[in-house]
Order: sequence, then C-alpha cells, then structure tokens
Amino acid sequence: MAVVVVVGAQWGDEGKGKVVDLLTEHADVVARWGGGANAGHTIVVEGKKYVTHLIPSGVLRAGVTCVLGEGMVIDLRTLVEEMRAFRSHGLLARNTDLVVAGRAHLTFPHHRELDRLREEQPGAIGTTRRGIGPTYESKASRTGVRVEDLLRPERFRRNVERNVAYVAGALVRNGGALPDVDALVKEYLALGEEIRPFVQDASRFLYDAIRAGRNVLFEGAHGVLLDLDHGTYPFVTSSSTTAGGACTGCGIGPTSIDTVIGIVKTYATRVGNGPFPTELNDQMGERLREVGTEFGSTTGRPRRCGWLDIPALRLTCRLSGIRALALTKLDVLSGLDQIKLCVQYRLAGKILDEMPLDPDDLAAVEPVFETLPGWPALFADGASSAGKMQLHPAAERYIARISELVGVPLALVSVGPGRDQTIVKDNPFVARNAR
Repeated sequence: MAVVVVVGAQWGDEGKGKVVDLLTEHADVVARWGGGANAGHTIVVEGKKYVTHLIPSGVLRAGVTCVLGEGMVIDLRTLVEEMRAFRSHGLLARNTDLVVAGRAHLTFPHHRELDRLREEQPGAIGTTRRGIGPTYESKASRTGVRVEDLLRPERFRRNVERNVAYVAGALVRNGGALPDVDALVKEYLALGEEIRPFVQDASRFLYDAIRAGRNVLFEGAHGVLLDLDHGTYPFVTSSSTTAGGACTGCGIGPTSIDTVIGIVKTYATRVGNGPFPTELNDQMGERLREVGTEFGSTTGRPRRCGWLDIPALRLTCRLSGIRALALTKLDVLSGLDQIKLCVQYRLAGKILDEMPLDPDDLAAVEPVFETLPGWPALFADGASSAGKMQLHPAAERYIARISELVGVPLALVSVGPGRDQTIVKDNPFVARNAR
C-alpha cells in the first residue's frame, strides 16, 4: 500500500494530468483536494487529448475511483458536462467510479459573474474568471452552499437565497445583475439528481481505502507558488496548493502520507499577473511558448515563459516536503544551443538561494544564471536503443544538474505528451509494493 501526494512545484501547468494518469496505472483511488474548474489537466492517450477541470486525472483508468474532496469548490454545470463526456467514451460507467464530497462547496453563475466583473477593474490579478475566489469567500463567510444541500431541496433554496443576498452588494457595486433565484434553484436541483448517486462522505471513503491497504494518489491542482498562504500573494489562487492541503482538503491525517512528488516543467511558465523573475520577453520566450504549446487549457490565454528557476523550486520542495521530482516537457528544449538555469538571486548585494516571498523583494531580485550546453536531438543517435529511450548526454546532464541543485532525486522524465513518452526512474507505487 502507498499513499502518494502529487503537487505542481511551480505556478501550475506543469503537466500534472499526464503524470497522475501515468501513476494511476498502479493506483486504486485518485483524489483532488482543492480548487475547482479553474484547473485544467491535459492527458493524451493513443493520440487522443482529454482535458479535465474537476474530475481527477485517474478517470481514464478502468477500476480507479475518482474523488472530489471536501476542500474543492464545484461548478455543478462543469461537473455534469464532464461526467456526460467521459461516459460517452465508456468511462465512469459504475457508481463506484466517482465520489463527490457532500461537504464541498458549490460555485454558482453569480460567483463567476462577480469574478469576471472584478477582473475588468484596475489592479486585476489575472484569474481564470471561473468564480473560484468568490466561492471561497462565500465559504469563509458561512454563507456558502454545499453539495449535500442539493439532496434537501428546501434547505438548498434557503441557502441559495442567503448566498445571493450575501453576494448581491458586491455584484451591484461592480455593475452586475442579481440572478433569478427560482430559475437557479430549478436548474441546480435537476443537475443535482445526476450526481446524487456519487455524493457521500469523501473523507471517510478515503480513510477506509487507506485502512484497507489500497493505493491512493492525491492530485494537486495549480502549483505551490500559487498557494494562498505561502505563494506569491496577492497573485495566488484561493486554496491550499501545498501537499498539506491534501490533509485539510480531503480530511486525512498527515501520518497517512508516504511520499510527495513534485511536478516540474523543465522551463518555467506563469499565467496571469504576478512576479516572474526568469521571464523571457524576447524571441526565446516566444519560442518556448510556441514549441511547448503554452496556452491555458482552461482559458486559452498565452502563458508567460522563462528559464527554470531553481531558488523557486527549492522553496516549493521545502513547503511541500517533496521527496522526488517528475520533470516534464524536456522535449521542448531540444534544438537549443544553450540552456540557462537560474541558480540563485542577487538582491541588494546579497546572494539568495531560495525565493523570497516579500513582494517588494521578489520584484527586485536579479536572477543569477548558469549556462549549460543544449542538444540537437533529444535521443542519443536520433533513436532509442533496444526499445529503451536513451537521452542525449547533454539532456542527461541537464536533468541531473536540476536534481543536484535542488537536492531531490528524479522519479520520472516526460519527453512528450503520450503515456509511452516517459522515462520512469522510480515509480513510488511499484517500489513500495515490491518491498
């Protein structure tokens, strides 16, 4: 049995969908603990692309139970759309394939509208406009509506009315209109019937799965640098994105976790506003964006691109107790003569080995780069040897240098979007089960 937490170790978009899908070959349960439909995890299987926003990436594996935990905020329209889409492909065929936490909070259209209106004001932080922040505000104000309320129509109406009353002032101040409560209640109660068979106590389900010796994988959304408490505030998301969030967002004790894997893109990207020390506003940044197809799977927005930031990675490894790294998109760097790594920062005459989180300090840092040789083609001699992918020596040196600088070993290296385009160095489920 193994309990593994997977987190994004940058600003999100690290390739968590592919890595989680790969690891779930040996998992029985995959659970998400935070965020909502602002996440976008892309998986490519046999050339077909799937994008999930709410349902965990384990959905493509037969026999795996996908869990939406209590810490999530769930857009019911999006969830039902995803369920219908996956069922059309023969997935989620059994009621045991999905668990939706009754205590998770619901995102409503008026949350999305408020998010949109705020993003059109000066000083916007660059959200996905999916209503995530306003939903967590409702939750914190004790005026939120939970999934389990859908199962009790009178209570659901009462709580929706209370929530609309709470949001009304902000909507009107920002130029928005109040929702039609009657229409909203009618629509959501109908959608609620579609998810009724899956609603239960997700925390207890996970507890029982762990006690039964099942392999459980916790899938993080976004990245550690977007954590509400420990990220680049205020340019962060509204939930906990560190490994500790798996405990609070799914109701499991920290002693249940066996290991934490950090997903790291071999360069850096960021969506929305906020500090980005290694950002490239030049042809190289554009090249990374185009070759890496760096456009948001949720919003379609172009991502800001830059060199890999080791001080930031040291911070995220410390915050989440990361024990192994999964590197993604190594193939995007092929063809470059030289590749740079930010290994330190310089700030007011001092050298920093870890990213500072004071916003003024972070805005003022100067990245210190180390230059490594690139490689013309990713694989040695232009092909694989005996069916086993052999990386170009310069590519091997690059990934080894990342591991050395961070002080964390590699679990796997992704060299393309497909499942088979992966070099696995240490599968945590296989290794643990073999002992």
